[in-house]
Amino acid sequence: MADFVTVATIDEIPNGTAKSFTINDQFIAVVNCDGTFYAIDNICSHAYAELDQGEVDTDDCTIECPLHGSIFSLETGRPRTLPAVTPIATYPVQIVGNEVQVAV
Repeated sequence: MADFVTVATIDEIPNGTAKSFTINDQFIAVVNCDGTFYAIDNICSHAYAELDQGEVDTDDCTIECPLHGSIFSLETGRPRTLPAVTPIATYPVQIVGNEVQVAV
């Protein structure tokens, strides 16, 4: 199992936002959805676009690709809309004190 790596404090990723990180050569986005943090691949599975630049929907816990508008579930990584049809990877997140930690 992968070790957890501290990437930020909870204050550095406000509600409804995403922030990108490189962990073990993986380009990851960490997203805050109403105080629950999710880690996903930061690159859309349809075409190269950085998902941390997309809009986060805190009602549905999704993120929208800024290039073609595909919407991905933060919980499962599955696309909810076209043109993307392939899921993106998700990664375990834990909060220790005020640190956001991700395992890749």
